[in-house]
Amino acid sequence: MMQVTNKYPDARGGGGDMEGTGSNGEDMQMVDDARLPLSRIVPIPANQLNLYRIVIILRLIILCFFFQYRVTHPVRDAYGLWLVSVICEIWFALSWLLDQFPKWYPINRETYLDRLALRYDREGEPSQLCPIDIFVSTVDPLKEPPLITANTVLSILAVDYPVDKVSCYVSDDGSAMLTFESLSETAEFARKWVPFCKKHNIEPRAPEFYFQQKIDYLKDKIQPSFVKERRAMKREYEEFKIRINALVAKAQKVPEEGWTMADGTAWPGNNPRDHPGMIQVFLGHSGGLDTDGNELPRLVYVSREKRPGFQHHKKAGAMNALIRVSAVLTNGAYLLNVDCDHYFNSSKALREAMCFMMDPALGRKTCYVQFPQRFDGIDLHDRYANRNIVFFDINMKGLDGIQGPMYVGTGCCFNRQALYGYDPVLTEADLEPNIVVKSCCGGRKKKSKSYMDNKNRMMKRTESSAPIFNMDDIEEGIEGYEDERSMLMSQKRLEKRFGQSPIFTASTFMTQGGIPPSTNPASLLKEAIHVISCGYEDKTEWGKEIGWIYGSVTEDILTGFKMHARGWISIYCMPPRPCFKGSAPINLSDRLNQVLRWALGSVEILFSRHCPIWYNYGGRLKLLERVAYINTIVYPITSLPLIAYCVLPAICLLTNKFIIPEISNYAGMFFILMFASIFATGILELRWSGVGIEDWWRNEQFWVIGGTSAHLFAVFQGLLKVLAGIDTNFTVTSKANDEDGDFAELYVFKWTSLLIPPTTVLVINLVGMVAGISYAINSGYQSWGPLFGKLFFSIWVILHLYPFLKGLMGKQNRTPTIVIVWSILLASIFSLLWVKIDPFISDTQKAVAMGQCGVNC
Repeated sequence: MMQVTNKYPDARGGGGDMEGTGSNGEDMQMVDDARLPLSRIVPIPANQLNLYRIVIILRLIILCFFFQYRVTHPVRDAYGLWLVSVICEIWFALSWLLDQFPKWYPINRETYLDRLALRYDREGEPSQLCPIDIFVSTVDPLKEPPLITANTVLSILAVDYPVDKVSCYVSDDGSAMLTFESLSETAEFARKWVPFCKKHNIEPRAPEFYFQQKIDYLKDKIQPSFVKERRAMKREYEEFKIRINALVAKAQKVPEEGWTMADGTAWPGNNPRDHPGMIQVFLGHSGGLDTDGNELPRLVYVSREKRPGFQHHKKAGAMNALIRVSAVLTNGAYLLNVDCDHYFNSSKALREAMCFMMDPALGRKTCYVQFPQRFDGIDLHDRYANRNIVFFDINMKGLDGIQGPMYVGTGCCFNRQALYGYDPVLTEADLEPNIVVKSCCGGRKKKSKSYMDNKNRMMKRTESSAPIFNMDDIEEGIEGYEDERSMLMSQKRLEKRFGQSPIFTASTFMTQGGIPPSTNPASLLKEAIHVISCGYEDKTEWGKEIGWIYGSVTEDILTGFKMHARGWISIYCMPPRPCFKGSAPINLSDRLNQVLRWALGSVEILFSRHCPIWYNYGGRLKLLERVAYINTIVYPITSLPLIAYCVLPAICLLTNKFIIPEISNYAGMFFILMFASIFATGILELRWSGVGIEDWWRNEQFWVIGGTSAHLFAVFQGLLKVLAGIDTNFTVTSKANDEDGDFAELYVFKWTSLLIPPTTVLVINLVGMVAGISYAINSGYQSWGPLFGKLFFSIWVILHLYPFLKGLMGKQNRTPTIVIVWSILLASIFSLLWVKIDPFISDTQKAVAMGQCGVNC
């Protein structure tokens, strides 16, 4: 910002002739614009937010009265049912509190790309935008089609950002020759595709999705050559697709002797569990130019070394390998990671992130900028809530007003320094105790020693970047560095933290990124191979304190949590045009398996040392942020009371009992108010967030579907892993193309045991409804009143499971036989056992029913 203002001394009002010309006035206006912030918070309208908060408080008060009535009015003739229902309701209330209060401060944000360009990217001057390294992760090209990965890479290479400041790293954790060859083809096609995108300013810049658009592609186009060039480019892309498809077809059958490369040598990655590290630079400074003679961003293929007997830590380990490789080769100040199926839907995505990362006020304490996930190819009604609209448009906005959104694994731009485990640069205001603590403990009379130590430690971080040294300085150690951090650590301590690579260690001090200009590219490549060796992380802090954190299949939650615990903030960026779009599993079984993996990761964190319930209470994690993380890791446990509560209506219908005694008008008022407050909270959330009621209802339905299936399995699998050491394999979600018609995958049935519990719940409730109606018909008019209350709860369960039922039926509306047999078998066993050992009938009643009469008969 100061560099801009120093160029125009007259604009400060003391050194120029302001008369006779408008140029100085224009310059002064430009300087004023350059001084303005790069983003702003757009608050939710006060009338909406205040009413929303009032309703939350009222709901909490009503909830207290509701539980006072429920606990003090047990059902004597169905005490067990009543007790189970009350326990379930108390847990649901706690879950609601954990979910609700982190949404107390929702905000929106707005960015100013014009101000960013004015400050850091003036036309005709060298760009001052920071370099960015972009990571793309893939494992199995047969489940993650190479064409999808290629589109993601092409959208990155065509991004609207200075080409010398963008590097794309593709991690192939399956060491597949198919991925390597596909990337080589992609690099060649990029020479034609990138100049076409930039010349005509098209969106999106992933060719598959650009050519699929059903819009007027001539809108806003003024160049006569566009139609001809577009037609030619579409033909080029179709030929590119044919070449990729040929590679995929060839890869279906692996030769007995393994794959061989074009020069006749064996492919080093023939054994995906035992192979050396591989790096190939396809594009960049020495990788050739595009068809217009312009430089292209660097494209690098990386497959880390794998050997038997080493723990490789799945995706988290692959991402940490990319951190080290990129630091050695390009060392971008910021990192952005996307899954192989998440392409850049907006070419301005990097600039959107830089509006926060390069902001003088926010950048020094921002660990990452998270973008919402948006998806293509989802059925119109989003049957299985794949879009997760409620989470991304309500929960994440709420967290943005506290300490920032959680990291969700893709579409996220990181500050390298945060990943290296450093503390943020915080002001004295940032170091003040949490508002909740201050309000509870009174005013601040004396600063505690721990607070002062924390303040001093945080303020030691400086804004200036460390100087860049040549290779000789690096080999001699860190004595040549004048940066304050290097003087605080010995070389041995640095090696224990970052590993035995002096080049990588030196790069960690360069807060503005970049590599020493005197370095030899050959030596850098050799060092890059070294830092992805499988033993490099041994006896270091990788995966423990720095990089992506190990210990859970949902490494994203742990990684973001550790950063927030150190005092970093994160930002939620939701521009009008979604920056990233991906694919989601629209098939029921695939969707449940995806949810199972997420839930299992949460259970793993729950039983780990990083559990937010007890981890790092002396740090800088804000109270409501901690509550949100606690909710994220305990939600699978809700499956236990949920499945019990879903079975209760059927039991009530089968036994002619109920969980609620006859209620008075006074008590009935609390029940009515309870339901009214639930609906009011939901309606007001929809109002300030802009979420549609259909999305909200789909979210409610899938909460029940996932809770009675995937979450339940995750709890038991997590317990088996913790108590018995039985691990579960990570299954890559299929990203297959929908080649058999629109949403054909939606109707495909794939057997999984996850389908059994919700189907059983459905069958039991249907049986209960039939039994209840039959009993009412036989018992006369007076029994219909109590029946309606029981039927209401059963219908509530069936309505929530309705998308699941449609998924079982498939396109032909036929439920697979195996599911019917298992579910009826389980429901029958449950019903027979219930009749045999009914805990809600006294011994006297049983004797009467059996025709036996005693003294009290």
